[in-house]
Amino acid sequence: MRSALLGLRVPEWRALFAGLCLCVATFCAAAPAQAGVLTRAELVRRFPAPLIVGERDAELPVWPLFKQNATAIELVGYVFESIDLAPIPGFSGVPLNLMVAIDPKGVFIGVQVLSQHEPVFLDGLGEAPLLQFVQQYKDLSLKQNISIAQGTRSGARSDAANAHIDGISKATASVRIINQSVLAAALKVSRKKLGFGAARDPDQIAQVRGDVFEQRTWQQLCDEGLVQHLRVSNRAVEKLFAGSAGAGLDGEAASRPDEPFIDLYLAYVSVPSIGRNLLNEAGWRKLQGRLEPGDHALLVMSSGRYSITGEDFVPGSVPDRLLLRQEKLPIDMRDLDLDMRFAQGVPAFENVTVLRVIAQAGLDPAAAMEFALPITRNKGIVYPERITRELGLSYQLPSRLLIPAQASSKSWQGIWQARQSELALLVAGLLVLAGALLMQRRLTSNAHWFVWVRRVYLCYTVGFIGYYAQGQLSIVNLTGAIQALMAGRSLEFLLFDPMTVLLWGFVALSLVLWGRGTFCGWLCPFGALQEFSHQLARKLRVPQKRLRTRLDRRLKRIKYVLLALILGSAFCAAEWTDRLVELEPFKTAITLNFVRSLPYVLYAVVLLMLSGVIYKFYCRYLCPFGGALALLGKLRWLSWIPRRSECGTPCQTCRHRCDYQAISPAGQVEYDECFQCMDCVVIYQSEQRCAPRMLELKRATVIPIQPVMKGGESI
Repeated sequence: MRSALLGLRVPEWRALFAGLCLCVATFCAAAPAQAGVLTRAELVRRFPAPLIVGERDAELPVWPLFKQNATAIELVGYVFESIDLAPIPGFSGVPLNLMVAIDPKGVFIGVQVLSQHEPVFLDGLGEAPLLQFVQQYKDLSLKQNISIAQGTRSGARSDAANAHIDGISKATASVRIINQSVLAAALKVSRKKLGFGAARDPDQIAQVRGDVFEQRTWQQLCDEGLVQHLRVSNRAVEKLFAGSAGAGLDGEAASRPDEPFIDLYLAYVSVPSIGRNLLNEAGWRKLQGRLEPGDHALLVMSSGRYSITGEDFVPGSVPDRLLLRQEKLPIDMRDLDLDMRFAQGVPAFENVTVLRVIAQAGLDPAAAMEFALPITRNKGIVYPERITRELGLSYQLPSRLLIPAQASSKSWQGIWQARQSELALLVAGLLVLAGALLMQRRLTSNAHWFVWVRRVYLCYTVGFIGYYAQGQLSIVNLTGAIQALMAGRSLEFLLFDPMTVLLWGFVALSLVLWGRGTFCGWLCPFGALQEFSHQLARKLRVPQKRLRTRLDRRLKRIKYVLLALILGSAFCAAEWTDRLVELEPFKTAITLNFVRSLPYVLYAVVLLMLSGVIYKFYCRYLCPFGGALALLGKLRWLSWIPRRSECGTPCQTCRHRCDYQAISPAGQVEYDECFQCMDCVVIYQSEQRCAPRMLELKRATVIPIQPVMKGGESI
């Protein structure tokens, strides 16, 4: 076996290395997830007196914070690490670890960064923008819709329905992952410890369907539960107070036990299939005129001695005799002060009230709504004792009248939706490239036209894919996936950058069809920059250097060595991975647009200058990502570059013209090193540059000489 291994050629060694990497990644996928690092001693240092750090909770990895208040100790909030509750991997494959503190009302006390491996914050922008970003969570509430926006911060307070925090330019996808980590972890704690539903994401709620109308009678609405009915007698109310100080205080209830205390009907009147059946056309239009987009209206109709408005109720105010809760969160309802006109067949009631719930309140029409009617009795005259009991009523709309909850803007689905136009432009560009590659002979039939087509597409690659959409694929994508699998985490973090996902999908397909050249030659922004630097150098008449074949082949092996070092560090030492991936200049030149510390900028500039002398120096010799694609490109199905039997023997035109030196002396194309520039295809079809083609044409145009006859004999 040892002799067999030693006999392997370089390409076979590469394939073996790729297989070993895949096996190790699969084997390590079951490794335990990363855990938090905070200790009680560290928390005491971070939260000094008068705060008191309690013991870590046995059920949930949170630390309670207390404060001495006179003789009592009151709960101030909870502290936890995001990695314990929402370990969402960043783009290095390692989750950011954030210390989050919230108070009992769901308001953020503060957010701090404990550890992070985001490439853009390590040596790019630095940690300062990240630290400033997380400081914005202080005093915001989980009851708010917290969204990320560029530009001036709105200054939203914790009692506002919406809050906007500033994003970070050049780190859009990273801050979205951070926001998702903070909110997801805080929501888990609030649901488990705070005991209320305010932690529900306000973005993820259903909507009422305005395009559905079902004709129904009053009785049908009641039978289907679209109008809920609550009838309570005086006797039933008296039972609520039995055994308490409030028992026997209502003389009327004692004298008329079977009379109705309240006979109440409740309907979600802003739903067309309900409101248009209960109200006449004029009443429906009147109601719609008082509601803003996203608002809800509830119709309460009642008879009996108890009214939800009460004697001292002020029209247009909030009633205190009817409460609405959803997931234990109280939701305000305000009287619209409308005089309703009902449709025929709807019974008349003594008391009719229309209550409005504004859109910002976060009412989810798909979730159950719990209504409570508090009944209070007073015992005593000077300082009366108040005894309160509640009547309950549940209400829930059927799903057929609702549009399901849309994806949150903080989830990856929402990010895909928000970038639809950019994704459409990317898909269009990829389709154009795929069509061009499939029709390569037509594309290369005119050499001058092909040169300009390629230049225009490379401008699209640099300008749109690179600088605008930040779609530069990188070795970080591979190391991040490896580290996530090793920690037993999901690869969902990749979905937070839809441009990268789409590019990877296309590149994966192109690897199978054409090999590595599609990305390296057409879709790599830094590769395109190198090509432009080479063209500029030639126009400036900078001397060009073509390395000897043997030296060229040896240098091309360097990228595989670098690839092995980086992937090996991803398996063994993540801290080294963060340093080794800086061998790629992509972050400096594309992601950060050369706005970085001097050593990194000099490194990227030197590589671009080298490519002006030695064509695409970095891509050919140093790029570990290119090496990875070359290995994956061994799955290629097609040998798509046309060749003639004369290629290599005797013709060497394409070989000498190939700037990548990817054609062997025998005329065969080495697809591992081919960048799909198609210069050789242009030569293949040229009647002025391809020697075998020129010879074919010459043979076809030779006029045979006819023999001259003289005296009956041929001369």
